[in-house]
Amino acid sequence: MSLTRRDFARRSAITGAGVALAGSVGALASAPGALASTDTESAGEESADAYGGVGYGPLVPDPEGILALPAGFTYRIITYSGRTTLESGEFTPSNHDGTATFDGPRGTTLLVNNHELKGPRANWKYPVPLIQGLVYDPAASGGCTVVEVRPDGHVAEWVGIAGTSTNCAGGRTPWDTWLTCEENSDKAGVNGMTKDHGYVFEVDPLDRRANRDPKPLKFFGRYDHEAVVIDPKRGHAYLTEDAAGPNGLFYRWTPPKGFEYGRGKFRTLADDAGILQAPKCYDSGGKFVDDLSRATKTGTVYGVDWVDVPDRDARTTPVRKQFTDGQVTRARKLEGMWWGDGGAYIVSSYAREESPVQHDGQVWFYDPMRRTLTLKVLLGVNPDPSADGAFDGPDNITVSPYGGLVIAEDGEGVQHLFGATDSGRTYPIARNELNIGTEEEPEYSEFTGVTFSPDGRTLYANIQTPGIMLAITGPWKRQNR
Repeated sequence: MSLTRRDFARRSAITGAGVALAGSVGALASAPGALASTDTESAGEESADAYGGVGYGPLVPDPEGILALPAGFTYRIITYSGRTTLESGEFTPSNHDGTATFDGPRGTTLLVNNHELKGPRANWKYPVPLIQGLVYDPAASGGCTVVEVRPDGHVAEWVGIAGTSTNCAGGRTPWDTWLTCEENSDKAGVNGMTKDHGYVFEVDPLDRRANRDPKPLKFFGRYDHEAVVIDPKRGHAYLTEDAAGPNGLFYRWTPPKGFEYGRGKFRTLADDAGILQAPKCYDSGGKFVDDLSRATKTGTVYGVDWVDVPDRDARTTPVRKQFTDGQVTRARKLEGMWWGDGGAYIVSSYAREESPVQHDGQVWFYDPMRRTLTLKVLLGVNPDPSADGAFDGPDNITVSPYGGLVIAEDGEGVQHLFGATDSGRTYPIARNELNIGTEEEPEYSEFTGVTFSPDGRTLYANIQTPGIMLAITGPWKRQNR
């Protein structure tokens, strides 16, 4: 049933839409310890000297020059591109990205790790190895590896899928598989590719045989995919697109009537199965919203209607370009997603001149029952990214078992993992100290793949370049303030 502008305006008058809704995650500010920013002009002006009594205290520099952590916390390197090796003998691929954890057999923890490698294999020193039976396009350099961490500390790693391109955030399923997303939509014949790209693939960390003969899940559409989550109650899939010119879209896929989810079930669906749609948002007055950057106050609520995608496989026109102005609502840098609290947390990493309003990060919460988007996070433009303190450029995201969110930073300058309490106070968890630039012009890679172990005791995260998976442990505690 369509949610019309009139319906949403009437509902808003009754429920008070446009006022911050109650939820488990509050809005963030740019500075550690600060309360939620209320608009894009004031965010980031608070002092970063105090943590407001939340978090774990200041970060302690790492003598090894890799990861600064609060006192009492430690890290362990799980995989390191070019140093650790796969079961097949090749080095761990580079450019670690989206990751999820799973309970493995005999007390092990399994992680599926995307490798965001774009273009021909010759462009990369450590592409994902082409293991027979696991290859989609032998010309492509990306894919996933599966990492097994045993109770005795031993680590094993093997290829889950190869021959895919620019595997970015992805997402796990309720039936314990991984959906890896190609953030690249090159067609066969472009950049040396032999097959079309821009698809989602399913990887099973528990059954290697299930990963043979990779099949693109074309019903999710062909575009620059970022992340995907599955609504375990209603069956919808939600997907983000990281693209510009015009800005990308947030999609909903509705499965065909009678479809039952489960391991291997996606392979049984036709390429045009279900319905792929893009959002059309309205404010509390029923006015159409063209871009999510229009929201300049946390707590802003938009009603969401859904518009069918004309050609999901984008044979002649990219999906986001199949809509004219006024048909859909766009956003820049739609990145990570995580399912929690009965809905989807969705990141817009930043907005610049390609968007109506500039910002350095938003996190939205989509409530499928109410069909509303609520702005939970708003980061104003960071005036000095080289200075440690302020946060900008949220990317991969997870809901913490200790309350609130944990976010991987992909901004300018200094890069952090940072947390946010339910009331909206932010605090640092880690800082990347691995300088891949020069002493005169330092450069620090983004964090990716932030995710907790199934038992909640270990926080896993990646330094994307050169490609390092880290396991962080310490005195985790509930963040109630």
